[in-house]
Amino acid sequence: QGQLMESGGDLVQAGRSLRLSCAVTREINRFKALAWYRQAPGKERELVAGLTNDGGTNYADSVKGRFTMSRDNAKNTMFLQMNDLKPEDTAVYYCNIPVSLRAPMNVYFNWGQGTQVTVSS
Repeated sequence: QGQLMESGGDLVQAGRSLRLSCAVTREINRFKALAWYRQAPGKERELVAGLTNDGGTNYADSVKGRFTMSRDNAKNTMFLQMNDLKPEDTAVYYCNIPVSLRAPMNVYFNWGQGTQVTVSS
């Protein structure tokens, strides 16, 4: 099984931007979809953004218009550009590869350690 390594999290003020990266040790163009998730303290992990291999996207309502997901197949890396960050975006962010975006919590890989994003008001 492959591995996932998230990076790019930081402590930032509200309104600022961050770009998260996820390096995958498998060829990501083999999979139908890629996704970013987050888990805030005391809450369940949730899907933040999904990207299919034909360019389709799926964003949580709370991040639409602020977050953009992309991929670099040559580097087996996916990205999450996060703009206009809000305190409610504070969470540990994870990447993974879902079997389908219709059932995003059914994933191929074991979860990585994630990367912490903290947004101060």
